[in-house]
Amino acid sequence: MAQSPLLDMTYGYMPAQIVYTAAELGLADAFGDGAHTSADLAERTGAHEPSLRRLLGALTTLGAAEQRGPGLFALTAEGRRLRADHPRSIRALILLFAGPEMWRTWGELPATLRTGETAWQKVTGTTSFEFFDQNPELGATFHRAMAEHTREVAPEVARAVDFGRFGTVADLGGGEGILLAEILRSAPETRGVLFDLPAGLKTADRVLAEAGVAGRCEIVPGDFFESVPGGADAYVMKSVIHDWDDERAAAILRACRAAMAPDARLLLVETVLPEVVAPADRGHVMSDINMLLATGGRERSEQEFAELLTGAGFALAGMTGPLPPSGYRVIEATPR
Repeated sequence: MAQSPLLDMTYGYMPAQIVYTAAELGLADAFGDGAHTSADLAERTGAHEPSLRRLLGALTTLGAAEQRGPGLFALTAEGRRLRADHPRSIRALILLFAGPEMWRTWGELPATLRTGETAWQKVTGTTSFEFFDQNPELGATFHRAMAEHTREVAPEVARAVDFGRFGTVADLGGGEGILLAEILRSAPETRGVLFDLPAGLKTADRVLAEAGVAGRCEIVPGDFFESVPGGADAYVMKSVIHDWDDERAAAILRACRAAMAPDARLLLVETVLPEVVAPADRGHVMSDINMLLATGGRERSEQEFAELLTGAGFALAGMTGPLPPSGYRVIEATPR
């Protein structure tokens, strides 16, 4: 008898925790590039060998490892992305999204559906951003996770927009500068301003220098709820507006509007929900529920973005089609 798709989803927490445990143990880093016995890996990670052997078997069924003999395992290409030093590492994303705080937050979904209260605050006693600021080690994981995600989508954003038409591009909430570095590489005559809270900018000098764009970029610490740097020709925000409810999102947009010249442009890199969702929209809808639980924010439709922008002093000028691999769109707006 075929397994019910709903039961497959119900059991989804099992592979999530298997992959999380491998990431938490640093198992992929212990592998290096070769095959190892479970006994060798247990010694390297401090794990209980009989239990680790069973975890390795589970990772094999999930396609993250392969078994080459009794007790002998190697990582697959996808499994190697669990390594912290992999150029396309997703280890921090896994540690964040399957970690104990997020795990408990999603466990509060029924309560959130009854009350509308943000579950993360109920679980941790503070907002998500305050929590990561108060817990530096977890905050570092959060910032690495955001950088890993941005690294996947930045090339497509830079290709989708002609950034060479702007003299200066300001990336607001830009973290360590991965997106801005990609933009500046695509537009060799353009200068950049990287703006974020100090905690988000800690590794920005290194990232911009390694990208070869540090000489064209100014790093400015600050809070976009208070003000943003003036004088840029384009203001970019990736995955910022979805973190906030309409009131707080509008406050950020108004701060941008106050800093912008009449001919400047606002570029939002965001998920845009269709008016009628279908199974193909699962990733976007899951992100919307995650925002409901974790930040109190939301994903929005084109009409909802238009209304939000209008209320903050902008006019929606257009948007790109969905960009691979994320499905993000770049929404362009002009000051009214």
